Amino acid sequence: MPESKFPFRGQGYDYIISGAGCAGLSLLMYMIDSGKFSDKRILLVDREEKNKNDRTWCFWETSAGLFENCVYKRWDKMWFHDIGFSKLLDIQPYQYKMIRGIDFYKHCFAVINDQKKIDIVYGNVKGVTTEDGKAVLFINDEKITADYIFNSILFEKPVLKKNEHYLLQHFKGCVIETAVPSFNPSEATMMDFRVDQQDGTTFVYVMPFTETKALVEYTLFTETLLKPPQYDEALKNYISEYLKIKDYSLLEEEFGVIPMTNHRFQGIDHCIINIGTAGGQTKASSGYTFMFIQKHSKAIVHQIIKTGQPEVSVFSRRFHFYDSVLLEVLAGKKLSARNIFTPIIKKNKLQHLLRFMDNESSLSEDYKIISSLPTWTFLKAALKQL
Repeated sequence: MPESKFPFRGQGYDYIISGAGCAGLSLLMYMIDSGKFSDKRILLVDREEKNKNDRTWCFWETSAGLFENCVYKRWDKMWFHDIGFSKLLDIQPYQYKMIRGIDFYKHCFAVINDQKKIDIVYGNVKGVTTEDGKAVLFINDEKITADYIFNSILFEKPVLKKNEHYLLQHFKGCVIETAVPSFNPSEATMMDFRVDQQDGTTFVYVMPFTETKALVEYTLFTETLLKPPQYDEALKNYISEYLKIKDYSLLEEEFGVIPMTNHRFQGIDHCIINIGTAGGQTKASSGYTFMFIQKHSKAIVHQIIKTGQPEVSVFSRRFHFYDSVLLEVLAGKKLSARNIFTPIIKKNKLQHLLRFMDNESSLSEDYKIISSLPTWTFLKAALKQL
């Protein structure tokens, strides 16, 4: 790697952000937005340039966030389907929002490239450690130091302890375009459990952009991945059988895997702060990550401005326990997710469920949701997790 790529190499950086994905870029954007870090030497590293639409983030919120101008589409009505049950849910004051990866990357790097003391380097990040009170990052054949490293790279699967589970949320999505109007762009499908459940918890969600264009995503919660043709066949069957679409063009495809685990990831190791999934910011029971990253990023920046130290904890023992119980049920195949989410949707306001999934619900809302579930199955799982 050319020496000129690291102008502050000799004196060290104030901060290194390891990984230019959602977590790393979000943190850096909150730093820039605060206006308090313009004098800091910051290095952003990643394996390769972010110039592809490699993923999609969906989330809900009640007001405009920092990345509002990246939102590609939003909905305030969501369908939920199961066999023999369908319901259109009005989620206001929430909006369900979608951000495409490519729009997020373009926006972030347009801002970052205007900053004089932020360097960007691409290469093979081999690891992070601490030496003599400093954080150290190894990239290619270089060893770079900083006061702090914010690391979003999960270098290896964690070693699980007793009562810890590790499922995979894996999904294959495709953007399709039809020749005739086939979608209502004001209504999305949050979950459709009518599909075959033989491989484990399986559902489809549909995000219509226009009357003729939509993202259709086939999603599973299981221990292992499917073979590639199985995702394609499932998507083809769903589009034909449930959307009743025979003639369409395939515009884009995406594939992703998100760990769903109640393992307690180490958030802070001296001057290395783990963020994103590596820092425990993926919701164990749902795989949702985007909004948890935003909360964590804001908390880190606030803490640095206030104290000069980035050590924060957004861990909730109560919600970690809820997540652990649900994973206990799913991992033990005691119930499928359709037998969990359908009763909740039938008996509760979706707004309460969204707050619950955001770790922001009240105890009374928690009670209403939990009391909707099969009591004996969840009680046994809860006792095991205790």
